[in-house]
Amino acid sequence: MNKENNTKSKFFILIVVFLIVIFLGIYFTQNIGQSSSERLYSKSVSYLNRYLKNIKVSTSTPSKSNITIGKASLADELPDISQYDLSVKGSGQINIEIFSSPEKAGDGTDGWLKQIAQNFNKAGYTINGKSASVSVRNISSGDAVDYIISGKYIPDAFTPSNELWGAMAQAQSAQLTKITDSLVKNTSGILLSKSTLEKLKSKYGSSDLASVVKATIDNEISLGYTNPYASSTGLNFLISALSYFDSSNPLSDTAKNGFQTFQANIPFVSYNTMQMRSAAESGSLDAFIMEYQTYVNDATLKNKYSFIPFGLPHNNPLYSCGTLSQEKSELIEMFTKYATNSSSQKIATSYGFNNNLNYTSTVSSYDGNTLLQAQQLWKEEKDLGKPIIAVFVSDVSGSMAGTPITKLKESLINGSQYINNNNYIGLVSYSTNVTVNLPIDRFDVNQRAYFNGSVQSLTASGNTATFDAILVATNMLLEKQKEVPDSKLMMFVLSDGETNMGHSLENVSKVVKNLDIPIYTIGYNANISALGEISNINEAASINADSEDVIYQLKNLFNSNL
Repeated sequence: MNKENNTKSKFFILIVVFLIVIFLGIYFTQNIGQSSSERLYSKSVSYLNRYLKNIKVSTSTPSKSNITIGKASLADELPDISQYDLSVKGSGQINIEIFSSPEKAGDGTDGWLKQIAQNFNKAGYTINGKSASVSVRNISSGDAVDYIISGKYIPDAFTPSNELWGAMAQAQSAQLTKITDSLVKNTSGILLSKSTLEKLKSKYGSSDLASVVKATIDNEISLGYTNPYASSTGLNFLISALSYFDSSNPLSDTAKNGFQTFQANIPFVSYNTMQMRSAAESGSLDAFIMEYQTYVNDATLKNKYSFIPFGLPHNNPLYSCGTLSQEKSELIEMFTKYATNSSSQKIATSYGFNNNLNYTSTVSSYDGNTLLQAQQLWKEEKDLGKPIIAVFVSDVSGSMAGTPITKLKESLINGSQYINNNNYIGLVSYSTNVTVNLPIDRFDVNQRAYFNGSVQSLTASGNTATFDAILVATNMLLEKQKEVPDSKLMMFVLSDGETNMGHSLENVSKVVKNLDIPIYTIGYNANISALGEISNINEAASINADSEDVIYQLKNLFNSNL
């Protein structure tokens, strides 16, 4: 009997050993033949499948709601102008307000116009015996144009970074009169790492815009540029790149086809300069664009990169807006003379302006309608015709009750009008648990109606399981990509609070960092550091919004990405 038991025991052990050997063989050979990126992708999917087992997910039945044909009024989308700070608040009996681009109206070396306005206000100028002063509002050139053309808020004067914005505003019926071609001089440029600079010189015989475009097409370098709907340098780069392919007509088929070839090797277009600099610091870019005044004031950038000027000069023109009184017109002329005198220009030079004065642009100055069409061409061609598969992930925890959830719904429904029809869209909401409100499908009229209905049905209660929702949305994106393989994945997360339950940021990072899914995050009424960390994983933007400006922020984000 003992001999029989021993035999059975040995046989059982052999079976166990055999099974273990088979398991180990499968485990250690399952990734043979895969590239490094494929192995990392498989590892991320493995993590995802493991984490999903611990997440409770429900699915709601979507219902349709009416959709609006045509976009909302720009004036209705824009927040109150108080969202943009007055860098200088004049108190004179006669006062003019100037909209100024941020590199002139900010702090430190970005505060030249702010400093000049303060100096002017202290000098005690008068007109017809009345005290005269200047107010300066810090606002990006693209946002400023929106206020002016919509009529929501029109300043007395406007100084964008370059003349492109003025031309586009005039093409949209803005009443602008140029007071001076230049308040202060600046230059847009491409920053090249030292090794990239030598590579261009060696292979292409030069280091200029043409060689950068050629090297990008040849996939020799990794170049990043900023969103031409929001960034002056990005807009300048877009029109310069199109002009490279056809200088006589940047909208021709030749220019369009050339741009498509170029864009095919662009890793991403950043939402703003901050996002692009983060990508550069991570080492993922060989070259990126920036204004010289910003570059020269950053010792790290100067040490690591060379500056190659391109495009139209950023001469910071000054326009008057609308029909002004005689006294205000005199004040604008008076301030222009003050800002352009030798003393004020000496301050500008100390702040990093007025360099590269010998640079001569090879790019023509185009009319506003051409520039507007170039922006639209970029929106249509930036993804090379590939559809985008995107999931919106909405926080509906208890803290979102009331005005926050109402504004969130308005922003999602309004923003959806700027999503191209060939994209694929889904919706996930979360509080304590996660709900799939709308499975991903092509964003045709039918899906738009379901999207609006799903958004309108959102209600707020419970805790905040942000990372659980991101994992569920990631799985939805990967599954849909199997049906639409030639596509680009994207996620938008809106949250007003820190995660207080469910999976961690570390878990999410393990999953998404190798899946090439940019996650755009919107911190709603809260500056949430974790959201910024999520967006940094795959070089997406993180935006802070509040009840007043979330509609406009999301509109801009969707318009430039979807």
